[in-house]
Amino acid sequence: MSLDLTSFAPALKQYYTKGFMQNLVYKNNPMLALLPKYTDFVGANMPVPVIYGNPTGRSAAFSTAQANKNNSNLKGFTITRSKDYSLASIDNETLEASQNDRGAFMKAVTVEVDGAIQAATRSLATALYRDGTGAIGRINATVTGTTLTLATAQDIVNFEVGMKINFTGDLSATRAGGPLTVNSINRSAGSMVVSANLNTITGLTSQDYIFVEGDLNQKVKGLDAWLPSSVTATSFFGVDRTADSTRLGGVRYDGSSQPIEEALVDGLSLLEREGGSPDYCFMSFANLSNLKKALGSKVQYVDVDAGYEAKLSFKGVMIDGNKKPVICIGDQNCPAAVAYFIQMDTWGLYSLGDAPRILDSDGNKMLREASSDAVEVRVGYYAQLACSAPGYNARVSLAS
Repeated sequence: MSLDLTSFAPALKQYYTKGFMQNLVYKNNPMLALLPKYTDFVGANMPVPVIYGNPTGRSAAFSTAQANKNNSNLKGFTITRSKDYSLASIDNETLEASQNDRGAFMKAVTVEVDGAIQAATRSLATALYRDGTGAIGRINATVTGTTLTLATAQDIVNFEVGMKINFTGDLSATRAGGPLTVNSINRSAGSMVVSANLNTITGLTSQDYIFVEGDLNQKVKGLDAWLPSSVTATSFFGVDRTADSTRLGGVRYDGSSQPIEEALVDGLSLLEREGGSPDYCFMSFANLSNLKKALGSKVQYVDVDAGYEAKLSFKGVMIDGNKKPVICIGDQNCPAAVAYFIQMDTWGLYSLGDAPRILDSDGNKMLREASSDAVEVRVGYYAQLACSAPGYNARVSLAS
C-alpha cells in the first residue's frame, strides 16, 4: 500500500514524540533547556507582580512607627506573548517518488521539518538573551561592497545562508533598500557576502543593527531587556523601573577592566548583598574558556542534568559564592562581553503550548500549499519570558 499524507500522519506524529522534540529543541541550548516552562499562558496578557519594597512604618518609637505606616511597594509587569514562525516546504514530486519506501518518505519529510524546528529553536534561544528588538548583530565600519563584517565576530552564529536581513539605526524603523539575502558566510572571520552592495541601503552607517526581515521589535524580551545595562523611565511591560532600578531591573556590575574570575566573584558578591542566590551563570563559550584558563588547576567541573525525557546534560564550571556554589555554563546564544547570574525560581518561559512546536491546532501536521506543488509544515510558538524578582539576578560586563 502506497503512503499518502493521510496515512502517513500517524507515523509523523509518532516520530515527533515529546522526548524527540525536547532533544531536538533543547540540545545545545542550555538556558532554554534549564528555564522553568509554563505552557498554559492563555488570555490576552498575564500580570507578573513584583514587591520591590517592604512597609516602612518601623521605628523604635511606637508613635513614629504608627505615623510612618504605609504599604509594601508593589508593581506589576503585564506581559504579552510574542509570535515566531518557521515554515518548511516539501516538494510533492519528492514525496510521490518515495511513496513506496517508508524510510525514503520519512527522510524527505524529516530533513525539512527538523530544519524548521531548529530554525525556530535558535530564534527563541537567541532571543532569550536579547532585548526584544530583534537585533542579532551590528555592522562594522565598512558600509560598501557586498561583504558585511560584523562588529562582534561571535554574532555570526546568528546568521544562516539564505537568510533575508534588514537594517536599522535607531531600532524603531527599517532602513529602505532591503532586505538583502545572505549568499555565503565566513564564520571564522565573522563576515558574510550579501546579495547587493551595502550602499544600496539608504543611510546605512557603521554600528547599524541587523535583524531578520519581519523581526524588528517583535521578539521575546530576553535577559538584555529584563536586566538592561541601564534603566530608564521608558515603560517596560507597563512599569517605570526607575523607582528602584535594581529590584525592578536587576543588579549591574561592570567587570570589564578586571580578570574574568575577579569580575564574576565581585559581581556575584554584589548580587548576594541584594538578596540574590543564583543557580547558574550563563556566558559565551569564549568567556567560559577564559574562566577555565584563569582558574587553572583550581577548576571544578560539574555535569548539569537538564532532565526531560531526552536525558540532556550540560558541562559547567563551579565557582564559590558566599551563599552556595554557582555553576557557570557556556551558551552559544549568549552575547560576548556579558555574563548573567540567574536565580531560576524567579524566571519562567510562558507560552501557549510548547515553545517551539509543530502548529497543528486543526489536527494536520502537513498542509497542501495552495500556490505550488508542495506541502507545508508550520513550526512556531507564542511565548514570553518573565521574571518575578529581577533584583535577584545580575548582568556582569566582561572584557571584550
